[in-house]
Amino acid sequence: MRTLGLSLAFSLFFSSCFSIGTSPDDQRAHIDQRTEDVLERLYRENSGTREQVGSAAGYAVFSNVGVDVLFVGGGGGYGLAVDRSSGKKTYMRMAEAGVGIGLGLKDFRVVFIFSDRSKFDAFVEDGWDVGFDATAAAEASGQGISEGRAASFQNGVVIYQLTETGLALRANLKGTKYYKSSSLN
Repeated sequence: MRTLGLSLAFSLFFSSCFSIGTSPDDQRAHIDQRTEDVLERLYRENSGTREQVGSAAGYAVFSNVGVDVLFVGGGGGYGLAVDRSSGKKTYMRMAEAGVGIGLGLKDFRVVFIFSDRSKFDAFVEDGWDVGFDATAAAEASGQGISEGRAASFQNGVVIYQLTETGLALRANLKGTKYYKSSSLN
């Protein structure tokens, strides 16, 4: 029974992460549309974010799916970073892995707003390796901006997380890597 549950969870995870189109043009179009949809939702749900994005050096929007099953977790997704001064788009990927006690599937969106040019450039050019401290979260409603609405990640960067579906109960350590997509740029 446990093996069946693990198989189902990872099947859902991988089908969600990689069903964004077959050709690079289809994938870019899907990511562009998803980015616009996420930003419009963020603007509706949190007043002031349109101005934050409009005055930022750049922003990035990611669609992520994560799975936690017992003592391991992982996730993946895709996104778009936009340089506000030039309008240049950089298509990106993300992957995460973690250890700890957890159970659940979480589908969520993350918006990074960079007021600091050097942090935006470093994010796009070098990618980020992010380690998170132990967390415990339950998204009972399944939708909405997560508790805390926004957190200052580092000076010059604000992060918003919007949940889509699911219930996640976890207390774990995760590492997340954000990097350029070699096939879409």
